[in-house]
Amino acid sequence: MALPALSAAGAEAGRASAGGSLATVRAPAAPGGPPAADASTGRAWSWPVAAPRRVLRAFIGPPQPWMPGHRGIDVAAVEEGVVLAPADGVVRFAGTVVDRGVLSIDHGGGVLSSYEPVVPLVATGDPVVAGQIVASIAPGHCAPGCLHVGVRHDGAYRNPLLWFGGAEWPVLLPTRPD
Repeated sequence: MALPALSAAGAEAGRASAGGSLATVRAPAAPGGPPAADASTGRAWSWPVAAPRRVLRAFIGPPQPWMPGHRGIDVAAVEEGVVLAPADGVVRFAGTVVDRGVLSIDHGGGVLSSYEPVVPLVATGDPVVAGQIVASIAPGHCAPGCLHVGVRHDGAYRNPLLWFGGAEWPVLLPTRPD
């Protein structure tokens, strides 16, 4: 399932071609929104860190895949704390990328979650279940400590909060001409 990417330029182009204006509203869910982490139950993912959960840095999707952005969220966490699998899946990667430990889990349906910096406690190819301890948090991403959580759907980075139930999908609605 392809998820639309909206940009300010696209909204302006739509407004100009339609001869009207657009309003942005928030909706809890929209048809064709993110796939459920567990397609059989439709439940949102579990958080990979213990409560309390505080997002230190939000997702900032780049306008184009090659441009700068923050392709995930940084969640406050205790260094050496545990990372839990948010949903069932299979470990796609567990190892080092450049200078930090990274863990990626394939949840099926084109959805892949990733976590860094971590010390993986599972190996590539291992099946995991929601709530299973899969890694410990390593130092090096932010002070005093945090876990970077990323989600890709069909190869494109998406806001992880959409899978954790902590964000809403934006919906553009036409407004009446003035």
